[in-house]
Amino acid sequence: VQLQASGGGLVQAGGSLSLSCAVSGRPFGSFGMGWFRQSPGKEREGISCISTTGGSVYYSDSVKGRFTLSRDNLEKTVYLQMSSLKSEDTAVYYCVKPKTNFCVPRTLRRPFDDMEYWGKGTLVTVSS
Repeated sequence: VQLQASGGGLVQAGGSLSLSCAVSGRPFGSFGMGWFRQSPGKEREGISCISTTGGSVYYSDSVKGRFTLSRDNLEKTVYLQMSSLKSEDTAVYYCVKPKTNFCVPRTLRRPFDDMEYWGKGTLVTVSS
């Protein structure tokens, strides 16, 4: 499985940005997906996941109400729409395939134990 994230860039505080993650190598509709981010000097943080059909979506408290995760199983892509961006959202964002297909809060609790595949990160910089 290959995960290709794109869409990062520079945006002003209060603005919006959309990230995409294109998936190849396995039937996309058979597994859940998620996003992590890592800011300088901070631990990697799981911010959102989505189940196989998109019926279950989880958001961390830090992004809830501002970020929206969706998926298009025909396009084999997940989309992270980010709005009301803050300087603290500045980070490298990583698309992931968890080992489980379920999307619940604990799905993203252990980034290095419970993720099967990682995409290369894409940098989001929010200027204040």
